[in-house]
Formats: sequence, structure tokens, C-alpha cells
Amino acid sequence: FHGIISREQADEILAGVEGAYILRESQRQPGCYTLALRFGNQTLNYRLFYDGKHFVGEKRFESIHDLVTDGLITLYIETKASEYISKMTTNPIYEHIGYATLLREKVSRRLSRTRNESRKASVTSEENTPVEKITSLVRRAALTQNDNHFNYEKAHNFKVHTFRGPHWCEYCANFMWGLIAQGVRCSDCGLNVHKQCSKYVPNDCQPDLKRIKRVYCCDLTTLVKAHNTQRPMVVDSCIREIEARGLKSEGLYRVSGFTEHIEDVKMAFDRDGDKADISASIYPDINIIAGALKLYFRDLPIPVITYDTYSKFIDAAKISNPDERLEAIHEVLMLLPAAHYETLRYLMIHLKKVTLHEKENFMNAENLGIVFGPTLMRPPEDSTLATLNDMRYQKLIVQILIENEDVLF
Repeated sequence: FHGIISREQADEILAGVEGAYILRESQRQPGCYTLALRFGNQTLNYRLFYDGKHFVGEKRFESIHDLVTDGLITLYIETKASEYISKMTTNPIYEHIGYATLLREKVSRRLSRTRNESRKASVTSEENTPVEKITSLVRRAALTQNDNHFNYEKAHNFKVHTFRGPHWCEYCANFMWGLIAQGVRCSDCGLNVHKQCSKYVPNDCQPDLKRIKRVYCCDLTTLVKAHNTQRPMVVDSCIREIEARGLKSEGLYRVSGFTEHIEDVKMAFDRDGDKADISASIYPDINIIAGALKLYFRDLPIPVITYDTYSKFIDAAKISNPDERLEAIHEVLMLLPAAHYETLRYLMIHLKKVTLHEKENFMNAENLGIVFGPTLMRPPEDSTLATLNDMRYQKLIVQILIENEDVLF
């Protein structure tokens, strides 16, 4: 640290020493600090910040030395290979299956061995193959060949990641440079790519069960793709149990079960997945199962009726002409992601069955709309006022979906 000195003084100190750096306090803005770095025969000045770690851009470092080292690597790569970097995404291995093609026979053999095993089995590459760093592409190729796989589109859930040891991008097959935060990793399927390559990766994420830690509070599409099902197994299991022994239960879905028992069911699904036991011998009160189903929908990070379509559904509900309203609702339904649409369709078929037993359970489509409106759809902004204003339209949407499920779906 050289105290308060000018840019010119910093330039003199660093002259002729490529890669050297000093820290200085700004003359114009006391209390602000600058990293002066010599690269390419010129002195580069960067505003330096500290919040427990040192940073210039978005990467944070334990020491200034690490920051400079990473910066020099990045500057060198971007200077010496700028033309190559600009072309990295023009002929990606990803779009041609690439490394996975070399393992087609190996994948086929593994599929034949693992088809009857748990979904948790994963395809890994052997040592000394040219593809040992492209494991998720191999896994994706394996899943594509599985005829029972449900092809719902899902975007990758990329997060900045620090790789230990050399890593290569699974999109362009080029080296991922730098000391930390060299690229991004999909937290659902494990795909590793450059940050700039992530913009070109298709929405074809195939979540790995090993990475999905729970059932509740998990994105709906992520869950069904990880378990290779049409709908979340919670929905299938709960509805199957309710239709077997609860359709005539008075106040079904309106009457609450004991909260601690509902939490037990949630924990059972999180722990055991589709093998969770929710039979009458364990939970004789059907309201516990109904409560667990409603809790699953409430806990979804993106509601069944998604944030993107929420306002369109509300606008459709406000249409006074019944035929036009029905047509508008149908158009918005077509905008839902496939897994959300299928889940909503299956639920509405079930709720229609519930209304057929209205004489016993006293639950008609309007009553179910009151219960499920706020459960299936929430406004994008967390506004109590918006929620209150929209409640009658939420109820109406669900009521119309139940009454017209045979037409709308």
C-alpha cells in the first residue's frame, strides 16, 4: 500500500515490471482505494472494494494477491485469445451430442443393466476416456434413449461456481480459466459451462436425483423430470388415497387435519419419495392427506398457475361474457409449462369427482374454488392488497376450471 499518490506516480513505480501491482488511496476521493496493475506495457487502474473479501468485479477474493493473479490470467486470455473466445460458441460440441457420441455403445450397455434399478443410479465415465470431464452430457444422452422419459422443457438452474483443478466447458469443450468462479454449474443436473456459453444452452435440463434433496418446496418441473413422471408423485399419491377412501368425507379440503400430522406426511415424502406410506393404517384421518396435498401446492416456489400467467388469468376472469371468458382462460392455459398444465389438468379431474359427491361432502365447485384459488395461484409481487383484491377472481378461475375441465383440458 503506497498511501495517497497520483496515477502518474503509480505509473512511475510500476514502469517496466509486467504483472506488478500496488494499492493506493485516491487523491480526488480520499477513503477510496485503487488497484494499479501493470499489464500490456500500460498501468491499469481499478476501483477496489472490500466487504470481508476483496473485489473489483463480481468475483471476491481472500487476498489481493489472489485477485491480481486471477485478473492477470483473465487479461492474458482475453488479450491473446480474444478472436478465439468470440468464436467458441459457433461450433459447440453440445449441439452435436459431441463427447456423448463416443460413448453411445457404453451408454446402451449401462442402460440395459440399470433400466430396472433405482432412478438414483447415474451414468459415469471411466478413467482415461476423452470424455471424463463431460459426464452430464453422457447422462443426458442416456436419458434421451429412455423411451419412458417425459420430455418436459426445463431451463438450467445455473449458479456461479469455483472449480477445483482444471475443468472444461460442456458446451464448447474449451478450458475454463481463472482461479475462482471460472464458470457456472446447473445445480439441478450438474452441467458445467462458461458463463458466456450458458446463454446458448437449450432448455433441456435433466435433473439428477442425487441433487434433488427434497420433494416439497422443489420446483415442479425439476421434480417430475428428476423422478421421470408426468406429475409430482405427491399429487398422484395423495389423490389416489383421497379417491379411495375420502370422496364422501364431509368438508373435504375445507376441514383441516392436524398440522403436526400434515408435517409428518411432508417429511415422509421428502425422505421416501413415492414410497412414502400414507395409507389409512398410518393416517386414518383423510383430512391429513388432503392437507398435505394443499401444503405441497402452497410450498411450490413457482405456483401451479405460474407467476408469468397470473395476470392473464385474472384478466380472463374479469370478462363478463361466459363464452369469451372460457375461451380466454383456455388460451392462457396453453401458456403454462407442460408439467404445470398436466398437474393442473389432473387436479381438476379429481376435484370434479369431488363435486359429484356434493350431497355427502358438501363441497361444490365454488367451495373448492375458495379453498384452492389462493393455493394454486399467487400474485408475482408479495402484496397483501393485490391478494385481497384478486381473491374473488382466483376463486372464480378454479371454479370455472373444475366445472369445465372436460372442455378446457
